[in-house]
Amino acid sequence: MKKLKILFVTSEAFPYAKTGGIADFTTGLALALRARGHEVRMLLPRYGFISERKNRIHEVRRLKELPIPIGDRIEYASIKSSSIQNPKAKVQVYLTTHPEYFDHRWGIYTDPDTGEPYKDNHERFIFFMLSALELCRTLDWYPDIIHCNDWATALLPVYLRTLFRDQFPRTHTVLTIHNIRSQGIFPLSPTFALTGLPQSAKELLTHRRKCNFLKAGILTAHAITTVSPTYGKQILEDNKLSGGLSQFLQQRKDHFYPILNGIDTTIWNPRKDKWIAKNYDIHSLDRKEVNKKALLEKARLEYYPERPVVGMISRLTPEKGLDLLQKAAPELLQLNCQYVILGSGEKPYEEFLKAFATEHPEQVGVRIGFDEVLAHLITAGADMYLMPSRSEPCGLNQMYSMAYGTVPVVRATGGLIDTVQDFDPEKKTGTGIVFKPYTVKALIEALQRAIELYHNKSLWYTLIRNGMKQDNSWETRVKEYEKVYAAALTA
Repeated sequence: MKKLKILFVTSEAFPYAKTGGIADFTTGLALALRARGHEVRMLLPRYGFISERKNRIHEVRRLKELPIPIGDRIEYASIKSSSIQNPKAKVQVYLTTHPEYFDHRWGIYTDPDTGEPYKDNHERFIFFMLSALELCRTLDWYPDIIHCNDWATALLPVYLRTLFRDQFPRTHTVLTIHNIRSQGIFPLSPTFALTGLPQSAKELLTHRRKCNFLKAGILTAHAITTVSPTYGKQILEDNKLSGGLSQFLQQRKDHFYPILNGIDTTIWNPRKDKWIAKNYDIHSLDRKEVNKKALLEKARLEYYPERPVVGMISRLTPEKGLDLLQKAAPELLQLNCQYVILGSGEKPYEEFLKAFATEHPEQVGVRIGFDEVLAHLITAGADMYLMPSRSEPCGLNQMYSMAYGTVPVVRATGGLIDTVQDFDPEKKTGTGIVFKPYTVKALIEALQRAIELYHNKSLWYTLIRNGMKQDNSWETRVKEYEKVYAAALTA
């Protein structure tokens, strides 16, 4: 296909800001597209926790004090510049700044002090979306595709079909749904007035007497994607799982393209990973044990050669299975395992995990927050990786763990079904341990199966190697997105 100009607009991008898979998705796909010759740029907010020195962010004179209308007043955005790169590509990154909306906020969507969403999230992200369009106009750079991600950018297709239609006549939009449960739901008043959209667009935004950003994006984007085939099928058919939006996806099903996420193997590669204790590959798995020792030391746990370590890196929410984990805690302690858990999220689950580790310091290590270096060490050093998700749009950590020879133990839902095949000891096929019922019994039985295999080294190394042979790189997925862009351009 012809080389395109593509602007990714996102609330998260690695390494700047990350709560989950959306950050890895935007960075990985942007770099993969750039490596294939497309002109790719990216825009995200410059939150207060983003270090300008570490990320080499600098001012751009012509992008200072850009006027952005918010309702009947004007706010000003100064957009700064940075870049991301891997050995194959480099992408120009812009960051929208604003003293009140972003610069002095230490969370992305929620206040880390209270755990509650910021009350002005609607206003913050309306400002951000409009800054994307003002960036293009100021640079006189009009993309063929604006690739939007989740609710925080989902009004861009509406703007481009209404207020900005004449200024962006050849720009088309793709909206990726990473988590349909997060929809950007706000009171109709004053939210709709703050958008500045014409009255004719009000019905697009209205759902259940609220303003729903994601609904509006689904109805107006030229193409919609989501992050795994099974999740796409689930949210198309299950109105409860889709948070009431399946009817709108049904309306747009001819423009809906579920595509499995990829992983950036220039970053997630045990042979080259700069953040683990010892590099290794499928031919030197004995070196993996060095990472296990380093992980246990970091977690302040004793090393026992015959005791498996179960790792978990997660947002701490019911969707990620934290309620199931909490119910299973007494039985987890009866297994001859150690647990290392990294994550942040809802305060009750943070408190549960902190108490779990405090009460069982010989068996459980917990770090609340996000730590990219520790995430890589868990992925390399754990023997098993646990994902007991209630729902899972795609999941990346199970793919990372397979690449690192760490066996995923997952519940059969969403993208986990698409990426992990249950191990058959007789046929010696499969890449992990899969359980289906969302019950403590099923979770414990899955871990018991994994532990039994762990003590059968011949089968265990067969299972490990099966996982490491999988190719989940972006290079295998990027062509699917090129097809989506081609479809969007003709929609």
